[in-house]
Amino acid sequence: MPNSDTLSKQMLRLDITGMTCAACAARIEKKLNDVDGVDGLTATVNYAIEQATVIFDGRQVGNEIIMQRLVETVTSIGYGATEHQRATGVRSTAHELASIARVQDLKRRLLVGALCSAPLVALSMIPALQFDRWQWVALALSLPVVAWSGWPFHLAAYRNAQNRSTSMDTLVSIGTLSAFLWSLYALFFGHAGMRGMKMGFDWTLQRDTTAQHLYFEVAATVIVFLLAGRYFEVRAKRRAGAALRALLQTGATSATLLQADGSEIAVEADQLIVDDRFVVRPGETFAADGRVESGRSTVDRSLLTGESVPAEVGPGDLVSGGTLNLNGQLVVVATQVGEETALAHIARLVENAQSGKAEVQRLADRVSSIFVPVVMTLAVLTLGFWMLRGAGAEAAFTAAVSVLIIACPCALGLATPTALLVGTGRGAQLGILIKGPQILESTRAVDTVVIDKTGTMTTGVMQLTSLVRAETATSFDDAEILLLVGSLEHASEHPIGRAISQAVTGPLLTVENFLNHEGLGVSGTVSGHSVAAGRPALLTQLGLPLGPSLRKALASAQTSGSTAIVATIDGQPAALFELADTIKPTSEEAVKQLVALGLRPVLLTGDNETVAKRIAALAGITDVVANVLPADKVRHVVDLQQRGHVVAMIGDGVNDAAALAQADLGLAMGTGTDAAKEAADITLVRSDLRSAADAIRLARATLRTIKSNLFWAFGYNVAAIPLAATGRLNPLIAGGAMALSSVFVVSNSLRLRSFR
Repeated sequence: MPNSDTLSKQMLRLDITGMTCAACAARIEKKLNDVDGVDGLTATVNYAIEQATVIFDGRQVGNEIIMQRLVETVTSIGYGATEHQRATGVRSTAHELASIARVQDLKRRLLVGALCSAPLVALSMIPALQFDRWQWVALALSLPVVAWSGWPFHLAAYRNAQNRSTSMDTLVSIGTLSAFLWSLYALFFGHAGMRGMKMGFDWTLQRDTTAQHLYFEVAATVIVFLLAGRYFEVRAKRRAGAALRALLQTGATSATLLQADGSEIAVEADQLIVDDRFVVRPGETFAADGRVESGRSTVDRSLLTGESVPAEVGPGDLVSGGTLNLNGQLVVVATQVGEETALAHIARLVENAQSGKAEVQRLADRVSSIFVPVVMTLAVLTLGFWMLRGAGAEAAFTAAVSVLIIACPCALGLATPTALLVGTGRGAQLGILIKGPQILESTRAVDTVVIDKTGTMTTGVMQLTSLVRAETATSFDDAEILLLVGSLEHASEHPIGRAISQAVTGPLLTVENFLNHEGLGVSGTVSGHSVAAGRPALLTQLGLPLGPSLRKALASAQTSGSTAIVATIDGQPAALFELADTIKPTSEEAVKQLVALGLRPVLLTGDNETVAKRIAALAGITDVVANVLPADKVRHVVDLQQRGHVVAMIGDGVNDAAALAQADLGLAMGTGTDAAKEAADITLVRSDLRSAADAIRLARATLRTIKSNLFWAFGYNVAAIPLAATGRLNPLIAGGAMALSSVFVVSNSLRLRSFR
């Protein structure tokens, strides 16, 4: 049972604006964790999705008060914060609209910068193009780039300075302004080739007199490179979150409400309440979860489950909000609405996973928090070192500017969250819901997978597996016997009887004089024939012998662990029906995929050993643990763990919940109970065991992407900063490399979108 501390925990989420690098996220996170008056508050800030998640003790302070304090804390250090509002239907949140506006603004600044920088670079780098007083043209071309295109960098640096903090913008602003101001000084006060001095300035500079001292093209081009990097980064981050946005915007915005008098009215989807009846026509999206009252159709559930084949639905079947009705009109009774629908639940799980932090991110966060001050210190030391070595002001300045520009904390900050963003979004598209980033670590080391049988490996529903006709039943063929007995059993509503009736193809017959023989079976009149069906003891009570064929079939059923039902027609033994919980068609392939991932499968079930071994043999599993009580499932998982195994557990029932929680990695089938899904680390929306293998592959692929991103981000900075400090990198090249580092990390993460 959860303790009172757990129950009192509250979570708030804020949309953050104004962050430009991981150092910004680290500073906001530190400030939020230092909010006064709330004990036990923990905050995490995710740069990739521009959100802060805050968990606090709800017994101390209310949500409205803490939200106000959090917003004030963020705005006090120069950033924007609003309470997170998830987009639904076609509606977009203010944060979403602001993100779109930012992309457009970056695009405009980038275009202006590129148009000015292209001729500037050509003029500065190609001597043949340098005409008299070309330096003034270079100044004119660079000014709008540095002043207007680069304004976001300078503004952010100024705000940081006001709050006595630094970020990547500080490095960019200082670096580019240093190059620009140095060039201005050289242009106005340069002594080489001066003539015709007027007012202390050299207005008649000739070709090559100060060209070697000018860095206008460096200042402008670096800004263009960084704007391009930021533009593609922001666009890529939006692409990374496209799966979640598609999921959130799938829900219908309106519904056709069916009133008591049979009339229809259009209402907003969020106005529906439980037990409302609404009409869904072909091509429309279900506005809420519900049960079909009338009509038949096929439903496209691919966005929720990843299944490409539409499902047929009819009266009594459940449907989910956000799925698409394809070809028939349905009347649906709402069972879950608004934030209680399956779609909303999935969206919350994905958002929670994306806002968390994997353990591998912690080191990157610590580095990012001190990154900018360290780089600025290194730039000053580089300048001083080269000046003391007598390399001259120009060489010293070039190396220092290169250090400022080459450093990139963004790649570190984006390494984990972008991979997580894409991975969890892709998982949602495939019907795989990963609860949190820490789950990724578990999948790497798992070597044993314990699989529940009923409902996980098997269908969980009794099905007719064979029909053996008695020697005396010469007047009826198998189909006729099945029709007569199936029609009788349809009236019983017993699960076993239902399995027989569902095996009938075509319409059922009318039953008269129906009787239920408690503990034995049922009887009645079907199309003029006296029919009885039930346990083998029913024949004994009726004084009828089984006969050789039925005795042999009964012995076979008992050996295999199947359920046997015998039937009589017109007072004579007619047939024996063998029923069993059958293995799912995809389970054998799923086991092969799990084995291919290096996992040892173990079948764990409360059924008898005969049944368990039969199912295991069909699935290709050799390790079987049968006759297990629900309470003992945890003990078996613990036993495997104590023997040094890292255990994954796949289940779907209430009796699996404790074992799912105990396992190193718990995977719950989405068709299972709420208790199982709450206890698991990963929820598989489809009732297909193959999705368990897909989930582990996706989690491992996401973890590999995170590690490759971090390797690149750390390796890039470790290698690039020394190269810049030793004067081996031109600031122009440094700017391009810095821009590409973030784009590389995000692009590498986007590869997960193609995961199959």
